[in-house]
Amino acid sequence: MTRLVLARHGETVWHAENRYAGLSDIELTPAGHAQARQLAVWAASAGLSAVWASTLSRAQITAAAAAKAADVPLRVDERLRELDFGQGDGLTAAEMREHFPEARAAFEADPAAHPLPGGEDPYEAAARFTAALDDIRDAHPGERVLVVAHTTAIRLALCRLIGVPLGSYRRLFPRLDNCALTELRLRDGEVAVLQFNSPMGAVS
Repeated sequence: MTRLVLARHGETVWHAENRYAGLSDIELTPAGHAQARQLAVWAASAGLSAVWASTLSRAQITAAAAAKAADVPLRVDERLRELDFGQGDGLTAAEMREHFPEARAAFEADPAAHPLPGGEDPYEAAARFTAALDDIRDAHPGERVLVVAHTTAIRLALCRLIGVPLGSYRRLFPRLDNCALTELRLRDGEVAVLQFNSPMGAVS
């Protein structure tokens, strides 16, 4: 049995305006750095064997503090990156409705079948993210590992892992807070969700 704790990175400078941050390398705010420090406090006594992060700096900076506090290696995997939002990157939902209203409407109706213009196929994103989780599981059998990544990629992966339509990710998981914790138990090919979007103090 392996336990994976998935965490979204700390708050970024685009967070306040609800701008979509995909592959753009956006900086953390002072609040985001504080969230990373809080995650590190949790990690220090969480019994972690390793910390993994995506290649984007907002995830790596968040993860580095936790790895240092837990005295474990920080490892990076490009497959843990966020979904590429294409022409939607850096825009708010309102700006997308102004720039490409039909595409935004289709995205809202089924975000898996209708990715934003020029964006990544959500099915491919879910597949590469879960493949990374499978490899992390295999590298840490019977251990507990922190994975710092991104809100849409995590939600898509959760849908794939528990066997629900990917197009439901925005409805089933409407929010994923910065540095909140989602814990999975992986055993014999089965996945159990032990916690979802839990504040750091609520997960021991």
